Amino acid sequence: MIDLPLWAWALLALGALIAGLGKTAVPGASTVSVVLLASVLPARTSTAAMLLLFIVGDVFALTAYRRHADWRTLLRLAPAVIAGLLVGAAFLALAADGLVRRTIATILLVMIAITLWRRWRSRTAAGGRLAAAGYGSLAGFTTMVANSGGPVMSMYFLATRTPVKVFLGTSAWFFAIINIVKVPFLAGIGLITPQLLLLDLVLAPGVVIGALIGIRIAKRMPQQLFDRLVIVLTIVGSVYLLF
Repeated sequence: MIDLPLWAWALLALGALIAGLGKTAVPGASTVSVVLLASVLPARTSTAAMLLLFIVGDVFALTAYRRHADWRTLLRLAPAVIAGLLVGAAFLALAADGLVRRTIATILLVMIAITLWRRWRSRTAAGGRLAAAGYGSLAGFTTMVANSGGPVMSMYFLATRTPVKVFLGTSAWFFAIINIVKVPFLAGIGLITPQLLLLDLVLAPGVVIGALIGIRIAKRMPQQLFDRLVIVLTIVGSVYLLF
């Protein structure tokens, strides 16, 4: 797995950089990292590799936004998220690599479609236990299978009209906790190996650099333009994985 061509290492490094940037500046950019790693590595391996890189990014997200979390929202989502995580872990343990790859692509495409639909409608009514159960279970499954729970949670927080700082702080704590919880699941099905740890050790500086850049430019970045770029790249990458 470590013996990769130069172009593959370049894509992995870019994915690590974008993962860090997505944690501190551009919510949703991490889907590009998921696509890049899944394009180079086996699908199941890419899920484990991406998880460990995201944990590095979580440290910086918590450093920047840790004081703004809404813990009542996190507790309300917890039961459904746990259920989704368990279903996702079972799927990863039983599914073939090709099916996992196609599932990653399908999940990303669906998330992009829903995100665009939400933006077009501009107003989305969601709230209460039913919404928490629906969004939470889907977020748990997608984050376990494809590390792509971000779009789901972004829709939930926006639909419930969560203030910006609370949005960022709650998201930071949510994914920091969920990512730590996922580690024993992936280790238990044999996806976290010494070779994988070595690979992530090589890529981790890219996450750190991306996160530090994100903290510096978060208030200056033309968000709308970057969001459109992320959407286009994710669609292209997802179609590549699908076919």
